Amino acid sequence: MTVVRFLGGHVTYDLHIGSQDPPTGAAVIGPQSGPAISAAEKPNVLACFNGGFKAKDHPGGVVTWGQVLEPLVPGFASFVIDADGNGSVGVWGQGVPSPRDPALNVRQNLAPLITHGRVSPNVNDIAAWGYPLGGAPRVPRSALGEDSAGNLVYVAGMAAIPADLATAMLTAGVVTGMQLDINPYTFQMDTAASPGGPLVGQVPGQQRPADQCQVGWTCDFIVVLAKTPLTTTARAAHRSLDQPLVTGCVAAVI
Repeated sequence: MTVVRFLGGHVTYDLHIGSQDPPTGAAVIGPQSGPAISAAEKPNVLACFNGGFKAKDHPGGVVTWGQVLEPLVPGFASFVIDADGNGSVGVWGQGVPSPRDPALNVRQNLAPLITHGRVSPNVNDIAAWGYPLGGAPRVPRSALGEDSAGNLVYVAGMAAIPADLATAMLTAGVVTGMQLDINPYTFQMDTAASPGGPLVGQVPGQQRPADQCQVGWTCDFIVVLAKTPLTTTARAAHRSLDQPLVTGCVAAVI
């Protein structure tokens, strides 16, 4: 399993909407949320990783800058980004969103895999975690969790079952975790050695090229950036990262 940890307080996150999925309707999609990494983000990019299932599979809701693309589902696992770009993983309606930190960007994907440090009782019900291509239970799977220190942890394996994701996250100290996509054609984790450096694929055998988020992609994805001193007001108003001052980050690949 590949495990990548991002230190809370040192990075920010942007949820990007794919050119085809999820559907955008009448929503306004700015460059900070579009199907490719924007020029303003580029100097600070540290990583990019896949989102969740396609909207047609009904994995839950999607919100971009307060605009609802797919309705949010109470009780579903949710990756939440606040106005300052801080990311967290929680259960919608059970601790998230925080009254102090409005959830401007949300990506849900099924029920939580880990809650309060405990694995879902349905972890061995393969059907509960999506239909794997080819029917075999062991397929490329990815997950995202948050540890007790507020760090986010991405976990992935090219031949995994949900229990493998849960075990890896628990080993990494995750207290709340969610499964992400399980499709080998969209699955990816790419990191840069320094902000703005070349992205390199980190999961052995991943099919998507490491520059996919820069070129543009049909499906949603998450970009991780070295933290900038933008205020909440400036970030919400401009929807851009135009002051590339790096304050530090650690992305550990195990």
